[in-house]
Amino acid sequence: MVFSSFQRGAIVASLGLALAACGGGAEGEGATAAGPEPEVIDERQANFKAIGDSFKAIREQLETESPDMAIITSAATDLNTAAGKIEGHFPEGTSVEDGYDTEALATIWQKPEEFAAAQQMLIDASAEMVTIAESGDAAAIGAQVGAVGKSCKNCHDQFRVDDD
Repeated sequence: MVFSSFQRGAIVASLGLALAACGGGAEGEGATAAGPEPEVIDERQANFKAIGDSFKAIREQLETESPDMAIITSAATDLNTAAGKIEGHFPEGTSVEDGYDTEALATIWQKPEEFAAAQQMLIDASAEMVTIAESGDAAAIGAQVGAVGKSCKNCHDQFRVDDD
């Protein structure tokens, strides 16, 4: 088949658009329908991973015969520090509804007081975990694990995509 120069140009342009839409290059990485993904999304996801890792470390220690209180105290402190960083990781326009690869729902910005209260619940529960961990009372730490878990669930139920 012989194509005119106009037809060849149209084919090349179409292929270029198709490759760009598929994210076919380094420039397309991290891009979504909403445009390039803001760095803050990666930062908040890393912060929540740190929270999860700290929480897991505490639970794992409590499952051992002789929990290492130094590990628990360190993990509780890390969890509390990360909880305090949540507020800065949610600029408006970075929800799943905005087209980004995130589990953050737009309700975060529609109900800012409730979201702030949910954040504070985690900050308070994790601060109490630090205090209890420093006491070395494994039973009390175990009870506080429930309070921290409840604060996580409270926020997830309202402000995060249901991943069930």
